[in-house]
Amino acid sequence: MRTIFRMRYLLVAAVSVSLLSAYNYDETPAPAIKVPAGFTTTIIGSELGGTRHMAVTSKGGIYAKISKPKEAKGMVYLYDSNGDGKIDARKDLLDYKGTGIVIKDNYLYSSSNTGVYRYQLDANGEITNIDSPELIVTGLVAKGRDESKSIALDNADNIYVTVGSYDETCKEKGTNKGISPCALLDSVGGVWRFKTNKLNQTYGDGVRYATGLKNIVGLDWNTKSNKLFVMMHGRGQFHEAFPNYYTPEMSTKLPAETMYELHEGADAGWPYVYYDQFQKKKILCPEYGGDGKKTGGEKALNPSAAFPAHLGPNGLLFYTGTQFPAKYRNGAFIAFHGQSPELKKGYMVGFVPFKNGKPSGPWEIFADNFAGIDLAKPTGPVQHRPCGLAQGPDGSIYVSDDLGGTIYKISYKGAK
Repeated sequence: MRTIFRMRYLLVAAVSVSLLSAYNYDETPAPAIKVPAGFTTTIIGSELGGTRHMAVTSKGGIYAKISKPKEAKGMVYLYDSNGDGKIDARKDLLDYKGTGIVIKDNYLYSSSNTGVYRYQLDANGEITNIDSPELIVTGLVAKGRDESKSIALDNADNIYVTVGSYDETCKEKGTNKGISPCALLDSVGGVWRFKTNKLNQTYGDGVRYATGLKNIVGLDWNTKSNKLFVMMHGRGQFHEAFPNYYTPEMSTKLPAETMYELHEGADAGWPYVYYDQFQKKKILCPEYGGDGKKTGGEKALNPSAAFPAHLGPNGLLFYTGTQFPAKYRNGAFIAFHGQSPELKKGYMVGFVPFKNGKPSGPWEIFADNFAGIDLAKPTGPVQHRPCGLAQGPDGSIYVSDDLGGTIYKISYKGAK
């Protein structure tokens, strides 16, 4: 199957990127992906580069951000050129890489690693000002680690931008002692809110909406509750600096990856505390006097949900469609980009049911086996890593893969 797509790409490599109708994106079944009964998974694009987050137009066109651009382009647009309902064309766009992308009210918002741009869309979902975008946000910190700027929009002309920390802790140089207060939080480790209709905003124009969040890649606005939800990557390697409190095995299991419901002024506690999913408590970090048992962060947010360590939640999507069965409606899909040594599982899409804007049950694996190998007894390299999620106009969901450059479409056809 990969060979087929590679051949298709070579056939059209010399064709103008403005319209590649010869590039046939016929949906190819992906039987290796395990999904619940009644669901089908197809591949609609392959070897696209490191596909990150995506946005789908009302016509079904797919804009996908590319972290490892082909020919220096940071976004790919897959679309239907002749109105027959099938994606058959491709454009390579943008001269910068990044992660964040959202479509709202005929605008496409796209982030680089330091700012956010806005593009006007026409009735067909095509960008009309590709060479002259509006620069909405500029000057955000990017120092080579956890620098992707994921974005979400509410219904009040606000855009929320994540700024991850380039340092996993906040220690005095050459020591294991934590700095308090942590100066990093002035510009990283949180979510900033800006206006969608104002140009050239910097930190000073925005609001630090929430802090204490080491690195957020997956986030989404929950339209059911009108709240922003985020997925935080937990820190790692406790045992290296604090072997008297943590064993290597404990480092594979701690801390939890966490989901938070944010409000203005919220503090999730990083770098001072972390969440232990086994004790179900916020634990004081060892840099601040913790020993793996002492609790802390009384004023810090409690997570809405917790997941095994090191799963790397990179995508979050609240499902608002009606194609999927009732249990999935208004629930949260999560693209896990890493793997859990504890579970010996990873590279999958999880699901959390919601009711009245809150998690209403335990999380479960929805789509699995993107890795293409048994992670308990691996026999080769991982093939695909889910990263982004998007919902199509028909209620299908799309999953991007930033390792193999594949985009998957998951649809519900009904139980046999």
